[in-house]
Amino acid sequence: MLADLGTRLPFWSRFWQLSIVSVLSNMMVPLAGLVDTAFLGHLQDINQLAGVILGSILFDYLYRILKFLRSSSNALTASAVDDQAALVVLCRSAMVAVAIGVGILILQYPLRSLGFSILTSSPELRRAGISYFDGRIWGAPAVLVNFVLIGWFLGREKTGAVLAMSLVGNGVNVLLDYLFIPPWGSGGAGLATAISQYCALVLGIILAIRSIGWYPLSWLAIFTGESLRQTITLKANILIRFLLLISVYAIFTNFSSRLGTDYLTVNGLLLQIALLSQFTIQGVGMTTQTLVGSFHKAGDKAQLLPLMQVSLITSTTIALMIAGITIVLPQFIFQLLTNHGEIQTAVLGYDLWLIPVLLLTALAFMLEAYFIGMKTGEVLRNSCIYSFFGFFLPTALLGIYYLNNDLLWLSLTLYMASLTLFLGIEFVQHQFLDKSRHG
Repeated sequence: MLADLGTRLPFWSRFWQLSIVSVLSNMMVPLAGLVDTAFLGHLQDINQLAGVILGSILFDYLYRILKFLRSSSNALTASAVDDQAALVVLCRSAMVAVAIGVGILILQYPLRSLGFSILTSSPELRRAGISYFDGRIWGAPAVLVNFVLIGWFLGREKTGAVLAMSLVGNGVNVLLDYLFIPPWGSGGAGLATAISQYCALVLGIILAIRSIGWYPLSWLAIFTGESLRQTITLKANILIRFLLLISVYAIFTNFSSRLGTDYLTVNGLLLQIALLSQFTIQGVGMTTQTLVGSFHKAGDKAQLLPLMQVSLITSTTIALMIAGITIVLPQFIFQLLTNHGEIQTAVLGYDLWLIPVLLLTALAFMLEAYFIGMKTGEVLRNSCIYSFFGFFLPTALLGIYYLNNDLLWLSLTLYMASLTLFLGIEFVQHQFLDKSRHG
């Protein structure tokens, strides 16, 4: 059976090798976040947990938006014609990452002031959130260069390097959480995350040097050429995609805080499950980007449709499993995250929203991976803009107007549903036109 499947799908072994490592790597990030939540959720002061949930909105902007560095590095590396071209991609992307990271450190106090002036909350929550921000912000340069390194390693199908970086970085994070959170609360959680990122960065640099050796490059090769224009365009379009996606979750969380601390905490816990699913699915998405770029470079377009079928089935299965386990075993799952009984009970009123949100997210992310791998970022950009302004924002505003948490969850669902629809139509048209040209 497996032999027959491997004959029909020659990319099968590459897909699973890349996917397993990418999934494990991506799961380390939300799992470390769940450990943060578990430690903080069992402190007597629930404001420590709620404050970190609130403060994390700013890092959603500062870091998750900037994951365009990872996705673009992956796509550009997968289509690089040789090692020297791959090294140019790494140098260009790393320089951008360092510049942005240093800029964030320089502007950290204005960013903090602006961010927490927008995020309405009680003084206790603000203090806990600011403490978390002040500790975590110092890891910014390391986080962004790690995005580049992980995308670059995946583009070269160096799965062992990605897994090693994730294990070291997140293992250190969990250990430091154990040491730092009990005495320092939310500030300790932020500092632990920052230190762990530098540990992963040191390992990533060592592995990159061992992977490719060194080719003498001139500054002219890095900052000139048609590939530079393509690099800038792709990164800009993917940046808009991440900006809008994180804006969705930031607005959702901010509006949740306006409903009260209990709603903020409930929605924050459910989003932890959603993020676990997202990061896991993104592992499959990164694999899809890599193989789409590889097949496109090699002119092997016949493999693209079977690849998308496999990735869509794999990602939706993962999403439904995570949602199903959470809904079937809610008390077990949420007792791990908090010992506040009223929060555990309140979560049960909204956990069913995980099914449509996680399922539609899986479909949307795989379609996004296809267009990133094909380096057609304008399709991705336009679909995200239509979904954000046409569906998510109007529904979210209704939710806060009527103070209705179900409407907030509906807005999140509609964003993913409309994004899936727009990208799905573009994908079908893309496949049809391609077959027409080669028919």
